[in-house]
Amino acid sequence: MASNKIIFSNALLIFAGIVGFFLVMKIFGLEDVSELRFLNFAFVLYGINRAIKTNIVKNHESLYFSNFLLGIGTSIIAVALTILGLIIYVDFIDAGFMTILEQSSFWGQNLSLPLVVFALAIEGIASSVICSFILMQYYKNYKVSNTMVT
Repeated sequence: MASNKIIFSNALLIFAGIVGFFLVMKIFGLEDVSELRFLNFAFVLYGINRAIKTNIVKNHESLYFSNFLLGIGTSIIAVALTILGLIIYVDFIDAGFMTILEQSSFWGQNLSLPLVVFALAIEGIASSVICSFILMQYYKNYKVSNTMVT
């Protein structure tokens, strides 16, 4: 299986998980509970783990740096899709979401969409590297015969 296919399919999986999670939060009126937004970290970890595991099993790729970059690439694509989704959501669906972000203790006041996009990009890139690094500590000594793709 091509690495690009692994990256994009798992990035779409992460994106779908995050969008679905935020949709459920919106349906239940929980979009103003900022602490719940940190659960998207679980979707990122799952997607990166799945990408690395797929690369190890299907491509028999056990090089640390190759799998590390695959994990980073997967999550950066997911971050880009999520940011694009946020832009579309704020511009066309609910401009009031910026007010919800301003009222949370995490973001602060006087937010603009470009500022939020910049902050999410920086946070997303950092979490991409951190999540990939954490998972690669597990996979660095993992043998191909011991893994199974879920």
